[in-house]
Amino acid sequence: MESNPPDLDPNKDDLPLRANTSHMLVRHYVLDLTVSFQRKVIGGNIVLFLEPARGAGGLEEPLSLTSSHPGDGDQRPPPVAGGEEARCSAAVPRAPEDAVLLAGAEKCEKGQCDASKTPWAHDSEAFTLILDCCDLLVSAVEEVDMSSVVGLWDVLDGDQVPLASGLHSSSAVVQRLISVPSSRWKQQQDMYLQCSRACAASHAEPLLFRTDRWSLQIRKTGVCSPCTFPCVLRIWYETKPTGGSVRWTTDQDGSCCVYTAGSPINNRALFPCQEPPVAMSTWRACVKAPCEYIALLSGENQAVPWPGETGFLQWDYYVTMPMPASTFTIAVGRWQQAIKRACMCEKTENEDPSTELDCSKDDSGSRSTKLGCDDQSSRPGRALSAGEEGQPNFCSHVDYPCRFTCEVSRAQVILPHRVFAPSCHLRRVEDTVLRLVPLCLAAAYSVLGVHPFSRLDLLIVPPGFSSLGMASPHIIFLSQSVLAGESSLCGQRLCHEIAHSWFGLAIGARDWTEEWISEGFATYLEDVFWARVQQLGDTEEEEQKDLKALLRWRRLRDEMGNCEEDLQVLRPSKDMTGGASESGSSVVKHALNPAKPFMQVHYLKGYFLLKFLAGEVGEREFLGFFRAFVMRFHGQLILSQDFLQISLDTFPALSSRGLTIGAIYSDWLDTPGIPKWLQEASSIWSQIPPVTEVTQEVAKWKQLRGGVAKGTKRKRTRSKVNFKELRVEQLLLLLEFLLEEAELSGNCLGLLQTTYSLRRQDAEVKHRWCELVVKHKHTAAYRDVRHFLIHDQAMGVYLYGELMLQEDGRQQALARRCLAAIKDDMDQSARSVVEEMIL
Repeated sequence: MESNPPDLDPNKDDLPLRANTSHMLVRHYVLDLTVSFQRKVIGGNIVLFLEPARGAGGLEEPLSLTSSHPGDGDQRPPPVAGGEEARCSAAVPRAPEDAVLLAGAEKCEKGQCDASKTPWAHDSEAFTLILDCCDLLVSAVEEVDMSSVVGLWDVLDGDQVPLASGLHSSSAVVQRLISVPSSRWKQQQDMYLQCSRACAASHAEPLLFRTDRWSLQIRKTGVCSPCTFPCVLRIWYETKPTGGSVRWTTDQDGSCCVYTAGSPINNRALFPCQEPPVAMSTWRACVKAPCEYIALLSGENQAVPWPGETGFLQWDYYVTMPMPASTFTIAVGRWQQAIKRACMCEKTENEDPSTELDCSKDDSGSRSTKLGCDDQSSRPGRALSAGEEGQPNFCSHVDYPCRFTCEVSRAQVILPHRVFAPSCHLRRVEDTVLRLVPLCLAAAYSVLGVHPFSRLDLLIVPPGFSSLGMASPHIIFLSQSVLAGESSLCGQRLCHEIAHSWFGLAIGARDWTEEWISEGFATYLEDVFWARVQQLGDTEEEEQKDLKALLRWRRLRDEMGNCEEDLQVLRPSKDMTGGASESGSSVVKHALNPAKPFMQVHYLKGYFLLKFLAGEVGEREFLGFFRAFVMRFHGQLILSQDFLQISLDTFPALSSRGLTIGAIYSDWLDTPGIPKWLQEASSIWSQIPPVTEVTQEVAKWKQLRGGVAKGTKRKRTRSKVNFKELRVEQLLLLLEFLLEEAELSGNCLGLLQTTYSLRRQDAEVKHRWCELVVKHKHTAAYRDVRHFLIHDQAMGVYLYGELMLQEDGRQQALARRCLAAIKDDMDQSARSVVEEMIL
């Protein structure tokens, strides 16, 4: 049953998902980690609770919970282990934070890791557990002896969960533990934690393991079936400083920090895991960090640190909602919490969010033991009422403490939330982010209803962060670029990331290539939420949305003209989307292409598809359908056809107009280029009053574009030109129109900067301004370009390329100096793109 997917073709840029999820599924992770800033590694152990997948093999041996090794629970290994690097440098003096990291090295030196050196003989009958793994130093893999856990049976004996006859004892215990109903989630979490601390199975056959570039492979001698494979494993490992899933850098105050990078390889360089989205699981994480640091994680609880080893604090977080391992997030740094200077939110903000979880279904509630979205009640085939609201009779997802069935959660308009930032940004964060968060949360609630998560942390990440924001369960990363200028960019980005709580997290794509399901929805809802925050009238709201649509159309058109056709397709696998091999392994097409993370095709084309559908049925009805769709599919994974089929079933008028799933695939998802509807709609958006105002202002600037000589009469009368005040979106469009001009003089550009105070605008506006400076070699503003490249790296990547393509040596030198100044801070994917552009 061994699955050995071939190595990647070096001429392709697909990412392998090696985990054999069709054979076994990880149902829960317990991480025990220590952060070493001196060595730039995170070391520790992770315990995996596994369940054989249905149809993976027969079941054998009766259930037996008799402890054969009483008292062994006190002999468990230290909580954190090191890898090869630690073993080779035991004589080197270490900082206190590294003391625990040497424990795993000592364990290997005593011969307890020799299983990894056992010859890996080819055995077609042997079962091999394959985990996604990259850039990790694995020092040991061991089977955990659950029989040594005191009180385990007392918890499980009360559950009347039927077990298949002949279950192997370990499998039976784990199955019972996994099947504990959501009403007893606290006991289940406690048992998971106690089992994770149990000793290794001392009399069992040792586990064999090996790693390659993309996976960790584990065997047990004589085991040929997933059902007889150990169901609880402990893996000792540490990360590498250069691992793609973690980012070691300094914050804006110059302090060391680390955070997960959200890179194309997601979390496999943070811990061994199952990366395919179908492998949804819960987790608990204990993170030890030096006392002066704060650890933020994806967790339902607001962790209160307590003393660990000397000089360390320990932070414990847990999650009871099963989600893909790729959504796990960690950030450790000397962050400061922003404090409200006036009460802006509801009283519920100060309540303990963990109390929300007590509002779960009782033992008789609907429960499914199959992860993913295979429950037939959740599949297409029944139209949703656009006004379908109220508490659902049952949830279609696997049993967990669901907020959608909790009356307290249903009434919670604004979540408890905290905002963290380096001290140099605290005042600005208090004035913008802290003020906007409750407004954006309330707007999202008014559209989609129950917040899927019980609390929210927000963090201003270091300048090398490669995007404006990233949403994970219970935590949002924001670029410092959203803090500049007016609050518009910050508010819109907050609305975008908050929308991911529903589309991207509570409802995820079953195939990673269908990013539009997450990003297209968040982009569409961003406008809806932000209009409600601004409390716009109907006409003003419609004009603002159309103006933003025009800006996005221009961006999409430019991107389509500068990227290969394969990257313009939203379903690159087409009819094979969601497919996998017999073992469950698959690939994510183009995920390793260095330009992919900086492309917006999935955001924009997906957004326009939703805007097209909303135009066909009416936005009010379409948003009501969104709300009903969330009620049906929360906690599950979907594919494009799921959403499209229910859309067609809910709105029969779409089918009467000739719309079919096949037609939508052909026009929007499966082919490159721009759909015909979008070509036609853009001409309508170009005629709205806000755009007409911009074209009138452009005409004034065209009259001044050539400039005049000093002292001439024309220059003295230039001040009589009255320029109209423009909104941010109008200013963006003005600068884009001016970028199309072949020539603008230095005097004209200088006046442009002073007229609109471009240096004090938000990052979107400054980006266009810098493009104008580069195009027209406006040397007087090169300092603006330098500042933008260094402080707004999330948006400045392509500006490097524009500089390097110029023949002007001064511009190339400017790009190289800026790149040298920030190269160590820049995200790896951004560095790859910049270096490719320079080459």
